[in-house]
Amino acid sequence: MARLVAVTACPTGIAHTFMAAEALRRAAQAAGHTLRAETQGSVGAQDALTPQEIADADAVILAADVNIDESRFAGKRIVRASTGDAIRNAAGLISQAVDAGAATATQPARAAPTAAPSSPAPTDTGRPLSIVGITACPTGIAHTFMAAEGLENGAKALGYTAKVETQGSVGAGNQLTAQDIAGADLVIIAADTNVDLARFQGKRVFQTGTKPAIQNGQALVQRALAEAPVYGTAAGLAVAGAQGGTDFVSQASAAKAAKNAGVPSAYKHLMTGVSHMLPFVVAGGLLIALAFAFGGINPAPGTFGAALSQIGGGTGAFGLFIPVLAGYIAYSIADRPGLAPGMIGGLLALGGGSGFLGGIIAGFLAGYVTRTLNRGIRLPRTLEGLKPTLLLPLLGTAITGLLMIYVVGRPVAAALTAATNWLRGLGDTSAGVLGAVIGAMMAFDMGGPINKAAYTFSTGLLGSEVYGPIAAAMAAGMTPPLALFLATLVFKNRFTADEREAGKAAGVLGLSFITEGAIPFAARDPLRVIPSLMVGSAVAGAISMAAGVQLRAPHGGIFVLFIPNAVTNLLMYIVAIVTGTVISTALLGLLKKPIAEAALPGVTNTQTVAGAADD
Repeated sequence: MARLVAVTACPTGIAHTFMAAEALRRAAQAAGHTLRAETQGSVGAQDALTPQEIADADAVILAADVNIDESRFAGKRIVRASTGDAIRNAAGLISQAVDAGAATATQPARAAPTAAPSSPAPTDTGRPLSIVGITACPTGIAHTFMAAEGLENGAKALGYTAKVETQGSVGAGNQLTAQDIAGADLVIIAADTNVDLARFQGKRVFQTGTKPAIQNGQALVQRALAEAPVYGTAAGLAVAGAQGGTDFVSQASAAKAAKNAGVPSAYKHLMTGVSHMLPFVVAGGLLIALAFAFGGINPAPGTFGAALSQIGGGTGAFGLFIPVLAGYIAYSIADRPGLAPGMIGGLLALGGGSGFLGGIIAGFLAGYVTRTLNRGIRLPRTLEGLKPTLLLPLLGTAITGLLMIYVVGRPVAAALTAATNWLRGLGDTSAGVLGAVIGAMMAFDMGGPINKAAYTFSTGLLGSEVYGPIAAAMAAGMTPPLALFLATLVFKNRFTADEREAGKAAGVLGLSFITEGAIPFAARDPLRVIPSLMVGSAVAGAISMAAGVQLRAPHGGIFVLFIPNAVTNLLMYIVAIVTGTVISTALLGLLKKPIAEAALPGVTNTQTVAGAADD
């Protein structure tokens, strides 16, 4: 009797997937063999194969019409076919698999994969431990690459090899191959957004945020080696099990629900939505600014300026950013089944006047409603295909839509209208106070949760045609790295040679509105650097808001200033940025004491510059 395992998958993940699995089971049973089949469908992997089942199997059948990650089957005899072949000729595939398994009977048995020891041990081949990883942040810019640099340097310092994939704003860089994953002893996910873990089935996977990787990559690698569970096993899914089981939820979703490195899952869901929303906001804002440049504030119909305004405005990019925000919050919570209910809920929020606040609520409602339905609805295997195509879109959208219309929409719309009117009616003094608060938040953690909260709030108001807060946020976000660049020139004896070199990169990042260029300096001397930067950013934000500066493009730094009409009261905006920069620079010179080169441990250029320079 042969022990076989199989994976079936088709593009929709519905009928052919389940029919192929059932045909293979029956054919194996009729021939006196055992077969365990994993189905990869639109609601995730069901009946997922465990590492032990794969290790014990004599052969593997992959009946799939889409690409499947084969890394977990390394060393196994594999029979490949389409789902149609499995449905029509299941007995023939079983026979091929049994013959393939028999061909390996005379070979030495392979040890079953088990969880690696809690402390790093040399590999069987004597090679260095191999680590692969993924880093990602909401914008996919500085934190993503700095975390990757931290992981690579940390692994290298311990004598290990590392390859890190960066999931940035232009897609995946340094992408991991199936061979990379198959040969890895450990997987480290350092991300502030959710990452699909399906390809790491059977590997030791450790999840955290980007911050630990940036601050001390070596310590993170050591902690991961000690604590990482095997993904896809009972231990690896303990958190998900405590939340009610994973019968109808992919194991990737279960892992997403865990809280890692003190970062709440709700924050990760929100940042996943924000990361997908930002390209729409940036493209729309810049196109509207260009429309003003070509046709003024109110371009005449039929002109080139009017066309640009239409593309970027409410019927184009700006009309999509709230549905996209809601859709990807829901996607982060419930995977693909949550996408449609989330986007439709976001569209209802936009149409009902509840704006980005309603979109955020719609995304969380759609995600948790759909996930609850996905876990709670139990159907016979033959009817399982109805869930992703009929039940989840219908029920998830209906429940979310009704809640948005009858419960959430009106009160949130009223609250947003009141907040918008209040913001528009702010006097110089009160506007300055708000700008100072936004500015201090932008500099507090320089790309972390507080910074992202201020930026998300300011960006969301663009949909309500409130342009003051985003101007304050960008001015305050540019100030910290610019101040550090200036301080390394004016107060050279306060910084090491490596810090002075890193200051050049910080200056470039500051001009581009990438606040993260200040992180290496803040990490080394937080008690002096962070307060100095917060004061300067608060002043920059206060001046911007008090002067009534409005910014219609939510990103771009100094380069946006050259677009006519993109910034109102441009002179005072420049004054705000320069004043904030000078104040932070002066405070850095006052609070930081002169140092000798050897007084502090050296920070290599790769630690301080390389991660940010790639941005």
